[in-house]
Amino acid sequence: MNIFQAILLGAVEGITEFLPVSSTGHLTIMEKLMGFGLDDPDITAFTVIIQSGAVLATIIFLMKDILRIVPAFFKGLTSAEARTTQDFRFAVAVILGSIPIVIAGLTFKDAIETTLRSLWFVAIALILWSGVMAFADHAATQVRHEEDITWKDSLIIGIVQCLAVIPGVSRSGSTMSAGLLRDFDRVTVTKLSFFLSVPALTGASILQGVEEYDNISGGVGWLNTIVATAVSFVVAYFAVNWLLKYVAKHSYSIFIFYRIALGSLLILLLSTGTIAAQ
Repeated sequence: MNIFQAILLGAVEGITEFLPVSSTGHLTIMEKLMGFGLDDPDITAFTVIIQSGAVLATIIFLMKDILRIVPAFFKGLTSAEARTTQDFRFAVAVILGSIPIVIAGLTFKDAIETTLRSLWFVAIALILWSGVMAFADHAATQVRHEEDITWKDSLIIGIVQCLAVIPGVSRSGSTMSAGLLRDFDRVTVTKLSFFLSVPALTGASILQGVEEYDNISGGVGWLNTIVATAVSFVVAYFAVNWLLKYVAKHSYSIFIFYRIALGSLLILLLSTGTIAAQ
């Protein structure tokens, strides 16, 4: 990997991490087009680690909310009155909603890093989950808002988020769809998706960095990994800001059409042997 490839992959990660189009799916496609082995340990680790840049951008973007919610959570651990506040309930909801994806990620770690890296999975998941998103976007009443989130809602959304271990489904796409089907408005489910990304992606990045340190050193290189992470941070910050403004006035239709088009193109390329699946 050269530095220009690292910058390009970092930009792709930053743009797509929080859009419901599957960042892992896009990175997998780009890595294959660049000639990398999709199941090589250093490439799979690189793909996960550079997500931490997007996570950091989210943390900074949500800092005002975090500085309100985190103290409320710790205060609620010792105060019954504090446990009745909306901020405490939201903190508990985020924690509970983050647990399922951690369990799924550890349980299916080997399959995620090998079998599921096939571009056939990416193509099919892009198209099939578009149907779920279209149904959710159409059926949602959007009568519930951020103050209505309960631990049950976040747990259900967190369980659906587990499907995002399949590249092409999209972590944000799965959480947003589940949130819409719980009748939350688009801004609320998008913001909740941001919050749920922090524990899951941070944990995954740290784990891959520790376990695959030597493979990255002898493969893609830590300089390229750090550069790609920095680029994903900058790009993701603007992407998050744009997405919240966009969903406040628009449906998810543009993302649904894009997913179907990309998935269809990918199937065509795979079927004709233009590119290999893995």
